[in-house]
Parts: sequence; structure tokens; C-alpha cells
Amino acid sequence: MADFIEGKRPVIEALRTHVPLKYILMADNLSQGDSIVRDIQRKAKNRNVPIKKVSKKKLDEISERGSHQGVMAEAEPFGYVNVTTILEAAAKSAEEHDGRALIVVLDHITDAGNLGAIARSAESVGAAGLIIPNKRAARVTAATYKSSAGAISHILVSQVANITSTLDRLKEEGFWVAAATEHASDCIWNANLKGKIVLVMGNEGEGVSRLVLESCDFGVKLPQVGEISSLNVAQASTACMYEWLRQNWK
Repeated sequence: MADFIEGKRPVIEALRTHVPLKYILMADNLSQGDSIVRDIQRKAKNRNVPIKKVSKKKLDEISERGSHQGVMAEAEPFGYVNVTTILEAAAKSAEEHDGRALIVVLDHITDAGNLGAIARSAESVGAAGLIIPNKRAARVTAATYKSSAGAISHILVSQVANITSTLDRLKEEGFWVAAATEHASDCIWNANLKGKIVLVMGNEGEGVSRLVLESCDFGVKLPQVGEISSLNVAQASTACMYEWLRQNWK
């Protein structure tokens, strides 16, 4: 299914954050005196994104939300990789950084913005890649590019059919699997995160599922002294990833 971005400012934001675009559709009755329209045309030309003039009726037919304002853009499909490619990147990371490698597994994260924020932090700490489910979970969309500040273009992402079997494979490759869960008995500061680690982050509402928890080697939780029950998954992921980096810092 095509991933369309609707509206003048969303299309400008997609161009600004380097979302790969196939083309831009622009209503043939738009005013050329509109400064936003001119900005879209200028940015599209700079990025070699073709603009196709179509009727407003055609945009109305394509639009899912009815908010196109005479402008829509179709994004290129994201280039997912297989788990083997991420393992190869992890092996290279371990070779170059005294044995450290990080793979982040997301157990049915549903918000594309959270996926992007996690990707941004993962790229920042040098993670080898992200692994996400191929069903009932957020996928890479234009919103992911925006919330990742473009970092999603620089990190490997794999979609898998079964998280638990994937974790078993990663353990066979020498990784220790840590689940971030508020039910863990050990604070992450006391856990051993040195070397090749898989960090599992759970769904926004329910956390890591029971079956996935059973496939993890140990659980970790962030220390907390405030009144709020927990951080959101993107914030928690960032804190956990940087603790992994701190422990492996040379």
C-alpha cells in the first residue's frame, strides 16, 4: 500500500527531513503566488523529486484524510533488511569496538513517532540495528523520518514474523538478551551490559509480552525516585541504550 503524505506543510517537512519520495502530486488549480507552494517546488527541484500536476478531484480520490490542501507526496518504500544483515553489522561493531555490539528489539511498538525516536537514539549509540515485528506494530513511515531527525536512514531495520524465535537465534550468535521491564528485580545500573547485548523494549501500554520475557536472559529496570509511574518507551529506550554505551565505553 502506498504511503502518501498529505498537506503543504507535511510535504515540506518530508522534503526537509529527506524522506525518500517517489513524486509530488500538485493540484493544477493551485495559486503560483502561494509562497508555500513555491517553497515545495524549490525544495523538490533541489532534491530531484518530480512534481506531477493533477486535478483536485484526483487528489480527493487518493486522499485518506481529506487534508491534502492540493498537495500530496508518495514516499518510497523503506528498505528493510534481514536479520543476517544486522548480525553482520553487529559482528563488525564487535570487531572494531572491543567486543561491544547492541541490537534493539521492539516488541510491538505501535507509534511510528516512538519508533523514530528510538531509532535516533539507537543510531546515536552505534547500535547495529533495530528488529521489529512485521504485523501489529509500527512500521517506518514519514512520521518516523521526522521523529528520528533522519536517523532512520542510517540504521538497519529488520521486520520479523516471530520475536521469540528471533531472540533464540540472537542468543545462538552469542548475545545476551535483556528485557527492559518495571517488574525486573535488578536496576540497570547493576546489570552487566558489557559486550554483545540485545535490548528488548515493550509495547507502549503493556510492556514486554510474557512469551517474549520468557525468551530473555534477564530483566532490567531504570531507577526512579519521582511520582510518575514510568517513562515513555522512547525515553526509557534512550536511557537504557546509553547505559549500555557507558558500560562499554573505552
